[in-house]
Amino acid sequence: MNDKKSFKSIFRDHWDKFTQKHSGYNDAHYNQTVQKMLGCGDESNGYTEYRCTACGLDMRRIAFTCKSTFCLSCGKVYADSVVSQVSKTLHPGVTYRHIVLTVPEQLRQVFYNNRKNKKLYSALMRVGYQCLERVVGVARKQSVKIGAIVVIHTHGRSGSYNPHVHIIMTDGGVNEEQGKWVNLGYFPYEILRKKWQYHLLGMLKEQLGDKVKGEIDLLWKKYPQGFVSHVSKGKAPEHSKGLAKYLAKYVASPPISIRRLIEYGADSISYYYKDHRTKKRKTETVSIETFIGRMVQHILPKGFQRIRYYGLQATKSFSKWCDTIKEGLRKIGRVIKDAYHIIAPQNYRTRYAGAFGKDPCVCSHCKNAMELWQIWHPKYGVLYNSIGSG
Repeated sequence: MNDKKSFKSIFRDHWDKFTQKHSGYNDAHYNQTVQKMLGCGDESNGYTEYRCTACGLDMRRIAFTCKSTFCLSCGKVYADSVVSQVSKTLHPGVTYRHIVLTVPEQLRQVFYNNRKNKKLYSALMRVGYQCLERVVGVARKQSVKIGAIVVIHTHGRSGSYNPHVHIIMTDGGVNEEQGKWVNLGYFPYEILRKKWQYHLLGMLKEQLGDKVKGEIDLLWKKYPQGFVSHVSKGKAPEHSKGLAKYLAKYVASPPISIRRLIEYGADSISYYYKDHRTKKRKTETVSIETFIGRMVQHILPKGFQRIRYYGLQATKSFSKWCDTIKEGLRKIGRVIKDAYHIIAPQNYRTRYAGAFGKDPCVCSHCKNAMELWQIWHPKYGVLYNSIGSG
């Protein structure tokens, strides 16, 4: 199967039928996202044209991309952008931990029913940070301001709806009253479960009120030891490039890795994934309707930022406490290396060259670099013309 073409074919053939049956997805945002994906890479939606002015024998048009996280072709572009963005915010010398805070199964339907609610998703991300900051404060017996890069994820490995947050947190923080760095050391896992339960249920009560009172009361009784959370073994990668890529895979990964599509039939789709519990490969065959539903339920509200920075990772705090963090790390014997290398985002030419081993803007005949000739947009017409610009 040609994965990208197959993915587009599934939606091109069945999207209208799906929205007729599931009216909750028949709105402007979902339709726009799907149509952008279907038109990605089509010259009729705009392009940049390069020509060889040395020999005049070669020309290349590069179609505009949709830049949507729902698009398989643009997912890699988005991941590269995240790698660059994250690498700019990392504190030199600081180590980080990877924490996953999950939502119990009984609350997944609540989040699904409110999947268009930006405020609820935002509150989930913020409360994850607040929970960890409180846990660190209890562990160190003092108020500590930590840093956190928070990413929201809504899918499990099978593509099912399973909202949770991935957090890369600093291994310590700043006591703002004393102006000193506080190293975390041992992470109190046993406290985290109860604190996450307290913070998550409190947030839901505040955001949704009486609509979730019954579920909240039940969950306090059902989970007396608190909610499940996962702390990755060891620490997150220490180098900026490794850490940024480590986080990016959680941001840009599709609901189901489409390379795992096995067969696209007339009425069903078969695919495989690695089961979280058994760690074994599992094959699943579902109806086309179910498959489309599993994909589009993870489209976040328009304009929603799925990666956010809190505490010491926020821009203002980053600048304010940078010297304090460096001094604190020196005192505990942590080697302060040079500032993290900022990873520049890749453009089309560098990505293409990396994938195919050649520059797409070099003439195939005379090997000279081709020049930008024209930029055309379907709505605005010719935006740039090398002849007219002279």
